[in-house]
Amino acid sequence: MKEYKLSQSESRFADLIWKYEPIGSGELVKLCEKEMEWKKSTTYTVLKNLCEKGIFQNQNAVVRSLLKKDEFYAKQSRRFVEDTFGGSLPKFLTAFIGGKKLSDRQAEELKKLIDENRG
Repeated sequence: MKEYKLSQSESRFADLIWKYEPIGSGELVKLCEKEMEWKKSTTYTVLKNLCEKGIFQNQNAVVRSLLKKDEFYAKQSRRFVEDTFGGSLPKFLTAFIGGKKLSDRQAEELKKLIDENRG
């Protein structure tokens, strides 16, 4: 599995790409200069790193995602549960809820999700 962990600046950069894709690499440089105060070389270095991680591609000077934003965060969440809770969804939910009570609506949504995804 590829590494999907991003730094804060990489996350901001990725969000810009997801928001404006497909985007020309020159336009992306201008956008990053304005939004993040980055130089051209910084933009291309970070873009190269994220392309190597398999999240984006820069082909014919057009940047597109290989993973959509929701796919990326789903993979990142699964990796977190695997690394932190040994892949145990019940352990994760127990820690996430942390002694709080679920609303009736939340409980129903979880029941529905479990029923839809039973093996």
